[in-house]
Amino acid sequence: MNYDVRIDTADARPEASGLNPLDSAEEEDRRSRRRIWIIAALALAALIGLWFLLHHSDPAETGQKSGSQAPAVTVISPGKATIAGRISANGTLAARRELPVGAAGEGGQIAEVLVQPGEWVKQGQVLAVVDSSVQVQQQASSAAQIQVSQADARLAQANLDRALKLVERGFISKADIDRLTATRDSAQARVRVASAQYGELGARIRRLNIVAPASGLVLERKVEPGQIVSSGSGVLFRIAQGGEMEMLAQLGETDLAGISKGISAQVTPVGSAKSFTGQVWQVSPVIDPQTRQGKARIALAYAPELRPGGFANAEIVAGSIVAPMLPESAVLADNNGSYVFIVGADNKVARRAVKTGMLTDAGVAITEGLTGSERVVLRAGAFLTPGESVVAKVGAR
Repeated sequence: MNYDVRIDTADARPEASGLNPLDSAEEEDRRSRRRIWIIAALALAALIGLWFLLHHSDPAETGQKSGSQAPAVTVISPGKATIAGRISANGTLAARRELPVGAAGEGGQIAEVLVQPGEWVKQGQVLAVVDSSVQVQQQASSAAQIQVSQADARLAQANLDRALKLVERGFISKADIDRLTATRDSAQARVRVASAQYGELGARIRRLNIVAPASGLVLERKVEPGQIVSSGSGVLFRIAQGGEMEMLAQLGETDLAGISKGISAQVTPVGSAKSFTGQVWQVSPVIDPQTRQGKARIALAYAPELRPGGFANAEIVAGSIVAPMLPESAVLADNNGSYVFIVGADNKVARRAVKTGMLTDAGVAITEGLTGSERVVLRAGAFLTPGESVVAKVGAR
């Protein structure tokens, strides 16, 4: 492909443009110097921009991009708060007053069992009936013996009365009167003996039946019809007096010293989402030397979910304290005890020993070691060393 190019030779020559060749060279030199200054200015601006980016970027990002920069950590100032004192404990459920019921009488064969576990009974109610056919016959014999004794007593009294009428006429001696009086007294005594024997047999028959010693809830039944029982048969029924329950909370000696009789507690049986309000009614006076624990007995009203022998958790109200509260991630521990990392005014890390108190859903109470105004490393404190420089970033809990 051909292109036609026309060049006006007259305009191309300096002489044709009307300019002096010397002036043209100077103009070109000025233009070159201008371009050099522009390039230098642009280079300087680029250097300034690079310096600004390097020295005014986010410290946390700078620390991440370069291993030589100080690491960034999140810190919080916990301050102080009023913390409701709560002690968590585990333990078992039991009847507050459990009544073991056995055979009180001479025993025999069980004829009928009248109650089942889970039923309510009243004081004196018959729980199981023992066959009393033999004792009933003995009682009938005793009743007949009373009648015989009473007849003998009436006869002796009649003889004495007749003798007293004859003694005035001289037909009966004083000695005969004494003998008849003794006979009358002996007959009356035999009546009383027979009556006592009859009453004893009646009491034995009544004691044959197994009855409830107090009103309450039947927890356990260990007897069946046809079973032979006696006073040595052991426990046949277990009754929770009044249906009242309790939790036997196991507590360390430190926690045990912080509670007292009468304080309230929330008890939650394992497997149930329902909590029950109770009250500490007894604090163990001794500590187990093996486990270093004692028991706090928490009284509870009857509820179907409270089953003796089951496991439960308790939250016991133990007053309140004013102390700094830290998340669990901020508190570390080793062989020397619990500690936290503090970031000072010079942005250097320092280790601070602390004493922890109660653990709540909001965190750990710090009872000693902090005033609440310090900048405490929130997390990742295990990767820091005392004296290390950091970039502190205030964060939320």
